[in-house]
Amino acid sequence: MLRAASVVRRPAVKAERVVDTVTLAHDDRHRRRVTLTADGGLSFLLDLEKATVLDDGDALKLEDGRLVVVRAAPEKLLEIRAESPVRLLRVAWHIGNRHTPAEITADAIYIAEDHVLAEMVRGLGCSATPVERPFRPERGAYDHGGHHHHGHGHAHDHGHAHGHAHDHAHDHHHHDHGHCGCGQEHHDHPHHDHPHHDHHGHDHGPHDHGHDHR
Repeated sequence: MLRAASVVRRPAVKAERVVDTVTLAHDDRHRRRVTLTADGGLSFLLDLEKATVLDDGDALKLEDGRLVVVRAAPEKLLEIRAESPVRLLRVAWHIGNRHTPAEITADAIYIAEDHVLAEMVRGLGCSATPVERPFRPERGAYDHGGHHHHGHGHAHDHGHAHGHAHDHAHDHHHHDHGHCGCGQEHHDHPHHDHPHHDHHGHDHGPHDHGHDHR
């Protein structure tokens, strides 16, 4: 069976090398190894070094150099709109606080259909209309340059791009321990090195300045 061992991001896809497309839902666009059948019938093994988020328009490079373009499948979503940008920003904050994947456009937010979140959104004065369209949620900030950004400590981003059980478990550990009511997550609390002030530059105060300008 043909193998696809690398991903070509959308800006670098050359149309003359494209031989087929594969249409995948959001949850299926975060994969490492899986057998896929393209829309035209071509079967191949996706065999990446690590699980990778595939965006609409990216391509999977087959071992013979040909490309299979990834398309986002239509899904049942909620289209969230508000009467003012401020109100939409407020509901976006609440959605993000629940680690829910969301697609942000100029005048609307799209999330997977969920009656509990629909009630929350309407309770905040926004509309939540069921629609069916491709879902292209925001990727976590750590993920835009590749997965090597995991070491930066932004563990709370995991739930925004991937939606996997491991990520959710990790996220909620921080979520449950890090809120102080100010709208920010203090994700340093669960870490064992919290008491060591040398890990947090803002804890030193004037003491740091004394050493720097001695």
